[in-house]
Amino acid sequence: MKSLLPSPAVAIVGRHNSGKTTLIEALIAQLCARGVDVGSIKHHSHLGFDIDIPGKDSYRHRAAGASETIIASPDQMAQIKSLDHELECADLVEKMPGHDIILVEGYRKSGLPTIEIMRAGNEADEAVAAAFLEAAKVGEPLSSDFVQRARWAASYDPTDDRVAKMPHAATVAVVSDIAAAREAAQEYGVPVFDLDDYAGVCDFLQERFMRPRVTVAIQAGGESKRMGRSKATVPFAGRPLIARIVERVAPAADEILITTNEPENLQFLFDEYPKLPIRLVRDELNYRGALPGFLTALSAAQTPYVAIVACDMVFVSPRLIAAECAELSLSQADCVVPVNKHGFEPFHAVYKRESCLEAVKRCIDAQEQRAQSFFKDVELCEFSQEQVLASEPMGGCFINVNTPEELAAIERQFLDA
Repeated sequence: MKSLLPSPAVAIVGRHNSGKTTLIEALIAQLCARGVDVGSIKHHSHLGFDIDIPGKDSYRHRAAGASETIIASPDQMAQIKSLDHELECADLVEKMPGHDIILVEGYRKSGLPTIEIMRAGNEADEAVAAAFLEAAKVGEPLSSDFVQRARWAASYDPTDDRVAKMPHAATVAVVSDIAAAREAAQEYGVPVFDLDDYAGVCDFLQERFMRPRVTVAIQAGGESKRMGRSKATVPFAGRPLIARIVERVAPAADEILITTNEPENLQFLFDEYPKLPIRLVRDELNYRGALPGFLTALSAAQTPYVAIVACDMVFVSPRLIAAECAELSLSQADCVVPVNKHGFEPFHAVYKRESCLEAVKRCIDAQEQRAQSFFKDVELCEFSQEQVLASEPMGGCFINVNTPEELAAIERQFLDA
């Protein structure tokens, strides 16, 4: 199942012959050797490039007028599409979900965090390094418009490649063997690496920009008094309800954790979904409740982020989970929780495992039971109803079923849709 989780991206930028491609190639190789899933984007500034070979069938399809062609083989595929305008880098990144990180070559003005490379012996790099150091010494902030400053200079040459390719506010690191560039980076408090310190740059990328892995924890405790049987195995559209929930959350999950007191009745999931990373975990505490369920999910999860949903949320949304994960990374909060006129929706929210687990433990020690009890002890980011609908326009994400009558009504709507 294709992942819906957004991929973080970092741009490697520099002037012609700075060594961008060499650096990216080495970083991709080392990150992949560490088990990282890496995507890449290369900015090609010239019109009319082609990745197919003239005379081949797919090339002939394009030459005949096809506006879009996909070339597919058993182990790889390529898509070639005609455009009437250049896509923004953000649009390209959005089309590549599910990677731990995307390395972008070029796209200096994309707004992405950028790593600037400058190489000794490259005249343009050395000129930029000198200007970079001069700005640092006079105390100009990194957000200064170096390009505008260059235009005022008597020596300004509008054809000079380096004028439009200076470090800027999005610069998060410098890779260089030029003393001036290294000194300037240190003045600005920007990490600086040697040209061949690939391991150091990889460590930096993994620590600062790697996509946090996500566990989707499905609460499926066991028999429900109001349902009269286990909600997890109650039939929905001819299949166990838990199967529908697993399939819906899979595109948003690096791990699927099912908290249950009937693991023996859910073993069929391993046969049904042999390629999905499913784990069944018994509740940690011997009494039921929302907060004990959170304790089990957060304790058992093996990833930094944990999305918690219930097994009776028929329209649980992987897109909403993905959007909440992106917001959690952006906000640096401890949890992202949907909120509407009814209040918070603790189920179908995303939590940072480490900080929220400690808060949950404190609340349980204080004999609190409600899922929202620990919200007062963490930094919470509200996810508005407008944001929810932007992520999942169909809505209905928080609907749950408690009785056979409710389940039958939802099933009729589902089958009639």
